Amino acid sequence: MDVLIASTLEAFNLLFSGDNEIWEIVGISFRVSSTAILLAIPPALIIAFVLAYGNFFGRRFLISLFSTFLSIPAVVIGLTLFIVLSRQGPMGDLGLLFTQTAMMMGQFFLCLPILIAMAHNSFQAADRRAWETARTLGANRFYAFVTVLYEIRFGLMAAMLAAYGRVISEVGASMMLGGNIAHYTRNIPTAIALETSKGNFAEGIALGAVLLFLAFILNALLHYVQGKGSINP
Repeated sequence: MDVLIASTLEAFNLLFSGDNEIWEIVGISFRVSSTAILLAIPPALIIAFVLAYGNFFGRRFLISLFSTFLSIPAVVIGLTLFIVLSRQGPMGDLGLLFTQTAMMMGQFFLCLPILIAMAHNSFQAADRRAWETARTLGANRFYAFVTVLYEIRFGLMAAMLAAYGRVISEVGASMMLGGNIAHYTRNIPTAIALETSKGNFAEGIALGAVLLFLAFILNALLHYVQGKGSINP
């Protein structure tokens, strides 16, 4: 217990003293994960919309496939991309392995199924009359699509929150694709794993506290926006 208390106090001292190494790791983690989410949102929304409103052969198979990908382990994504990006792989000449770009790719494929599956559920639950009315009033497909997105905005926010929580806290793919290189690819989860294995519990607790604080802020923001959008009786 004494070790836990001492490590926790030291952890908060590291955070509030502005320790450069700690905040550099935090910055790398947020930058990589935020970029991966932003890149994944447009294709995820388009795919989810097509699966919800389209009627074509293989639609149910694709829905089942993306639902299956929800449970795919991060290390499987990491291993697959590691093979693809390695020197012997088809993209080896690009030299992307052990870079932030490789980490973004891994997190992109981790969050994509989550965004597609949850957005698909939101599209299916939405009133189809929003799409039909917009088209009847002369809106083109893009503006009709934006109208439907506005109708399901809270479901989409929940999807983005879940996806962001998934990628910013995963360690397997980031470790394999980024290599946990100091000042370059070392993010919050890989740094926690490294420092804990070295017995530096204070740094691990400090970085873990950042993740917990981020989760609290995102959840509080989501509940606030949902409350603003509700109609009081």
